[in-house]
Amino acid sequence: MNAGLIPSRPKSYDGVVLATPVSLGYQKQSPHGAAWFVGSALRNLLQQSGLKKHDVDGFSVSSFSLGADSTIALTQHFGISPRWLEEAPYGGASGLLALRKAARAVQMGDADIVACIGGDAAAHRSFEFTASEFSNFSIDASFPYGAGGPNAAFALITQNYMQRYHVQREDLGRIAVAQRYNANRFPLALLGHKTLSMEQYLNARLIAGPLHLFDCVMPCAGAEAFLVMSEERARFLEIPYCKLLAANELHNSHRDDDVQYRGGWTDYVGGMYELAGLGPENIDILQTYDDYPAISMLQIEDLGFCAKGEGAEFVRRTDLRFDGSGPEKNKLAHNTSGGQLSVGQAGAAAGLLGLVESIRQLTGQALGQQVTGAQHAMVSGFGMINYDRGLCSAAAILGRA
Repeated sequence: MNAGLIPSRPKSYDGVVLATPVSLGYQKQSPHGAAWFVGSALRNLLQQSGLKKHDVDGFSVSSFSLGADSTIALTQHFGISPRWLEEAPYGGASGLLALRKAARAVQMGDADIVACIGGDAAAHRSFEFTASEFSNFSIDASFPYGAGGPNAAFALITQNYMQRYHVQREDLGRIAVAQRYNANRFPLALLGHKTLSMEQYLNARLIAGPLHLFDCVMPCAGAEAFLVMSEERARFLEIPYCKLLAANELHNSHRDDDVQYRGGWTDYVGGMYELAGLGPENIDILQTYDDYPAISMLQIEDLGFCAKGEGAEFVRRTDLRFDGSGPEKNKLAHNTSGGQLSVGQAGAAAGLLGLVESIRQLTGQALGQQVTGAQHAMVSGFGMINYDRGLCSAAAILGRA
């Protein structure tokens, strides 16, 4: 950037809406491949919206396990002819990055209706292979020393964060326990049939200190999907929708930090609130990317719900359950489906989980746990972990129509 130039900010997303939330196929293991999950999600999008395949002229796919196929190959498999195509393999930020690009495509007339889909398979020991080949950091700096997979990296980040801000395990447990309460009312959650108490959380077996069992997500198979189109088109089609009020992203932020304790949200969240005409106090639902509780707490701070380092105190005084039924005076419905910690982590599809659940909540289509009177939702994405940090950060603010 040339000296003296003022950095630009994203222009308005006026007229862009999200519709037709789809979640399907959550299984710990499945004989089906990723293409089956992506195709099944597309079929469900068409069935729920009443659209035909030729109506969808934009196609975005997020997946880690497509194998030899790519997004372009899927167009032939599924018999579609999109004029706009996107592949978004960015983990926990996949859905939000796909949404931003799809929204601009709709605004510019490059596509009328974009299907954003995340889907991944889960065969026996397939996650081990995915983790071992995730990046050169994994290949060269982790697996040769017995520290393969995300648990070791997030143990480092969590330990650093807890020491820096004097966070206790009980503080992180409040996030996990509240999310399990939400999942107990969400029929698709893989762990929704099991309750979780603080005692169970604290006494769970050690995985990679300071991470214990209920700090870690369970890899699984599944798919998430939604449609992006103009408000005018959604109204004509009589499809329930919510509005995109603001969104942004930043990658490899704060790169001089020895170990990550903050993300790129700090650089742009103020502009997002300004564009949406809202503040944190106006957000009724917050969906953070929750591969580990400490990462959710980090996002709560960086998204402006409390000051940096005050996340532990925030969760102590805030009821995070979807129905606000706890004794805490402060209420914030957080990860209302149960998040990955209770639903499961279906590969790149997990990057769409919060978006899809927010669309359900804001369009009155919740699967059993509607947040009463919710007008605005904020969704945060975080992904592509290397040894000491996640590289992608993204966020969006949605509003009820």
